[in-house]
Amino acid sequence: MIKELIIHSTPNGVDIALLENKQLVELHQERNNNRFNVGDVYLGKIKKVMPGLNAAFVDVGHEKDAFLHYTDLSPDIRSLMKFTGQCVAGNVSPEQMLNNFEMQPEIVKTGNVKEVLSNKHFLLVQILKEPISTKGPRLTCEVSIAGRFLVLTPFNNTVGVSKKIDSADERKRLKNLVESLKPKNFGVIVRTVAAGKGAAELHQDLLALQEKWQTMMRNLRHAQPVTKVLSEVDKTQSILRDLLSPQFNRIVTDDPAIARDVEEYLKRVAPDKKDIVNRYNGKVPIFDQFGITRQIKSSFGKTVTMPNGSYLILEKTEALHVIDVNSGHRSTMEGDQESNALKVNLEAAEEVGRQLRLRDLGGIIVVDFIDMKNPDNKRLVHQKMKDVMELDRATHTILPLSKFNIMQITRERVRPEINISTTEACPTCSGTGQINASLLLIDEMVNDLEHLLNTHTKLKLYCHPIIAAYLRKGFPSLRMRWFLKYKKWIAIHPNEDFGITEYKFFDDNDEEIKID
Repeated sequence: MIKELIIHSTPNGVDIALLENKQLVELHQERNNNRFNVGDVYLGKIKKVMPGLNAAFVDVGHEKDAFLHYTDLSPDIRSLMKFTGQCVAGNVSPEQMLNNFEMQPEIVKTGNVKEVLSNKHFLLVQILKEPISTKGPRLTCEVSIAGRFLVLTPFNNTVGVSKKIDSADERKRLKNLVESLKPKNFGVIVRTVAAGKGAAELHQDLLALQEKWQTMMRNLRHAQPVTKVLSEVDKTQSILRDLLSPQFNRIVTDDPAIARDVEEYLKRVAPDKKDIVNRYNGKVPIFDQFGITRQIKSSFGKTVTMPNGSYLILEKTEALHVIDVNSGHRSTMEGDQESNALKVNLEAAEEVGRQLRLRDLGGIIVVDFIDMKNPDNKRLVHQKMKDVMELDRATHTILPLSKFNIMQITRERVRPEINISTTEACPTCSGTGQINASLLLIDEMVNDLEHLLNTHTKLKLYCHPIIAAYLRKGFPSLRMRWFLKYKKWIAIHPNEDFGITEYKFFDDNDEEIKID
C-alpha cells in the first residue's frame, strides 16, 4: 500500500490529507486557535466534586469546566498529587526525575471521588478528549508521553508490549530490553512499530521522552493553576509518529517552514525517511493538484456515491450517526436479489469504513444494509467491515448484522468530527440557494450516461450552453472520448433555460428519460 501525506498551509492553520493508494482516507484540520489538543498536560484547579456522578469538574481554561471521572484518576493518583505539590513548591529538581521519589499507596478501583479529591486541590491532568459540541474537555490523571516507539507512564514500574506484535519471542525480547533501559518509577508501553528495533533506537526514543518529562517538571515549578505545562506535538508530527511505516513513501507540503520541521523530525526518528519530504511550488492549489478537493467534495455530502451506482446516505442525530445503504442503479443488475444485495453491501462496508476514518465519526454508528436472508452472506459483510476497520487507529467495536440487517458500531470519539460543506452558492440566485458541487457535474453526468447506455441505443443530452460548449470543445473533446469509449454518439443540445448544473437525457423519440 502506498501512503502519502499532503499538507496544505492556510492562514488559519494546516489541513492534512492522508492518501492510501491515491484515495483520501483521513483529513485533519489543525487550527491556530485550538488550545486543547489530546495529550496536552495542564495544572488545573478542581471546581466541583460530584459524589453522585463519582466525578469532578476541573478548570483548565476552557469556557466549560473539564470532566474527570473516578475511573480516570489512575491508581497512582496520590503519588501524582504529592509529586505535583513538590514541583509547584520548587522542591524537586528536573534532573532527579523520580529517582528519589517515595511512591504513595494506590487507590481502590471501586472507591468514591470524594475520598480522594476536594475543592481545595490543584491537579495535574491530561486532555483525554477535546471539547465536543457543548461539552468541555474530558480529562485523565494517567499521564502518558508518547514517542515513536515507546510511551512513558510515570508512577508505575510496569512494562507492557503491544498485543499487535504477534511473535512471543519478539515480545519477550522487547520487554527485557526496555526493562533494562527504563528509569526508576516509570512504566513503559512498547508500541507496535518497535518490532525489530534495536537497543540504540529504543534508548534514543526513551531519552527524548525523558526530556519532555523534565520540561514538564520545569514548567510546574512555582506554577499557578490554570497553566499548560506540556504540549502535545503538532498534528503533522503526531500523524507521522503514529503512521510512519515502510509503505509511507511521500510527504508533500506547500509551506517551506513545515517542510523544514518535518525533515528535522524525520532526521531524529527515521533518518532513512528524510528524503521523502517534497516542497510543492505549483501554481495550482496543492489539494487540487493531488485530486483531494474533488474527493472532499464527493465524500463529505449527505449522499456519498460509490463507483458502481450504489450510494450511502449519512444522517447525524444528537445520540448517534445513521448510515443507509441504497443500491441505486445496481437494482437493475443481472442476478438474483440476494447476490445483488451481497455485492452492494460488501462495497458499502468498504466505503463505510473509509467514511468513519475520513469524517472521524465517533460514538454509536448504525448502518442499515440492504436486506439479506442468507446467514453466510451476513457473516461475509460483518467480516468485510472488520477487515476494513483494521486500518482504523481509533478503538472500535463492530457487532454482527441483526435480524433486520442492522449493524451497530461504536468508535472512540476524542475530537470533534470533520464537517465540511460540499455545496456552493448558486450562481443563478446570487447565493440565496445552494446546489451540488459543480466540480462533480461531469462525473454525475458520466455515471448517468453509463447507466442509460445499457438500455438505450440513442441518447440526446440537453444542458446549459456553457456546459454544452465545454463538452464539445478541444480535440479530442469529451464527447469524442465518450464515442471512443462507448461506441455511441451522444447528441448535445444547449438550452438557455437550464440552470448551469441542470441537464436531462432524451431518447430517440424526444421523450425525457427519468433517472431514479
